[in-house]
Amino acid sequence: MTRYSVDPNRHELIATWGTGEGDLATRITALPADAPSATLLRLAGALTRLSEAAWRTYTHPASAAGSLEPDTEGWRREQERDTFSDVAEAVAAPNLPHGGLLTVSYSPLLESAHQAGRALHALDEPELTKAVLAETVTELTAVESAELGNLTGRAQQAVLLSREDASPVQVAAADHLLEQNPFGSLALFSDIDPTAAAVAAAHWLAAAAEVAADASGHDATAVLLEADNIEDLPHQTPTLVLELLDAGHTPHDAVTGLVRHALHIADGLLPDPAGLREQLEDLDGALDDYTEDYTDDEETDPEDTGLRLTPLDPRRPARDLLEDLLAGIHGCWVLHTEYDDLDEEHLGTDDEGPDDAGPDDADLHDADLHDADLDDERAAQHRHQSRENFARLVRATAARHRDRLL
Repeated sequence: MTRYSVDPNRHELIATWGTGEGDLATRITALPADAPSATLLRLAGALTRLSEAAWRTYTHPASAAGSLEPDTEGWRREQERDTFSDVAEAVAAPNLPHGGLLTVSYSPLLESAHQAGRALHALDEPELTKAVLAETVTELTAVESAELGNLTGRAQQAVLLSREDASPVQVAAADHLLEQNPFGSLALFSDIDPTAAAVAAAHWLAAAAEVAADASGHDATAVLLEADNIEDLPHQTPTLVLELLDAGHTPHDAVTGLVRHALHIADGLLPDPAGLREQLEDLDGALDDYTEDYTDDEETDPEDTGLRLTPLDPRRPARDLLEDLLAGIHGCWVLHTEYDDLDEEHLGTDDEGPDDAGPDDADLHDADLHDADLDDERAAQHRHQSRENFARLVRATAARHRDRLL
């Protein structure tokens, strides 16, 4: 979301937002130097809440709620999104106290607009009101652009947000980036909505797992567990995604389901009570095993009995998932390279025979250094060739299963 602040030295209203690579700032308008600071701060706070409410309609779209029947969550989300057209009027002509009473809107977006309007009414500066109205249009337009998959300009802040749905335009853009580099690139984090990027990454992880499974003989859902024996990896979440895909879920459904679950947890909701009950039963069993293995005078360590409500970081679930899926693709390569029989012909060999004269100590030392350099060079060449070979196989496999993303 965009945050609004007051520069007390320059008497300016400033807006800042994140881009995935850093924050940007812009000057909105000058502020009256003699205005009460409390009123100016109320204005800035109301605009920040307005932005937060507007971007929540993006991260929690009605399309992800299932039903649009009256009084359902989807219906409420749709009603909130429809208030975009009423924001300008609320800012320009807000609800004001009358007879000691104040009408408060049920809509967080509209109420934030009314609060900003009341602060502007107290300041009574027409030029300031005009600038704030233009700013609200800019912010709402950014949300609308992000909904269409266009993350340029102010809409770029969407790359920092976790959304319950994924734009087909953004999924296609992420798929193109992964086709160029199946191991992932910085552009996935700076240019693409993370939920959409994770949907595409799930498709490419499935392709990578298939390639690793073909080479190693392990099941595709188990390759990351095997890779973790070679190199420490965050294998739990990508393995869960592979299991969901193996069970028939699409990359879209697998990813958005995990992100939605984490967002509900972040909102203080319990989306799956039955699943939690199973986790608690498993935890009870683990505690029983623990107490049987240790003497009575030892206390149970809370670290050994922790219970995670979601496999993702609820503060940034989509980006966390994207990072884990890319780590999973890397893990598939780690396992594949253990079985990849590359042609050593072009990796460099030392065919020169010994000199007629025997080498002295200095020559032996130089030869050792030379051999070490050759070994490092061969290792680097082998690594590069292995990654290129793996990427080629993954591209072919991903293309063969392109229908997964449709």
